[in-house]
Amino acid sequence: MESHQTALWCLTGLSLLTFLASLILIPVVVARIPSDYFLHEQRPSLRWSGQHPVLRATILVAKNAGGILLVLLGLVMLVIPGQGLLTILVGITLLDFPGKFRLERWLISHPPLLRSINWLRSRVNKDPLIIQKS
Repeated sequence: MESHQTALWCLTGLSLLTFLASLILIPVVVARIPSDYFLHEQRPSLRWSGQHPVLRATILVAKNAGGILLVLLGLVMLVIPGQGLLTILVGITLLDFPGKFRLERWLISHPPLLRSINWLRSRVNKDPLIIQKS
């Protein structure tokens, strides 16, 4: 243990940082999801899709980079303190890939996850997410 003391302190710091970041960022991102987002058959069009191509590409790259970061942090939080599964879900919602909307709808259909997200939304006075019953 003594020979790895620096690594342990670094892991402790990373654990604390990711835990605090998840406490701050996850509710913000979850609150921005429209309550009827999962009622659509296809993904709703994005507000910024009509913007200049350079701005649209910049936003797309930043959004995907943020999504990858959140998925990676969520994976780390599965073994250290933090909201790992919720962080992974939010990261996936930021990423763009084929079949993403279908995956999101499948994930959100699980009652424990939906309850957690709606609890977070209630804490910031947002309406609960509405999903179609299968």
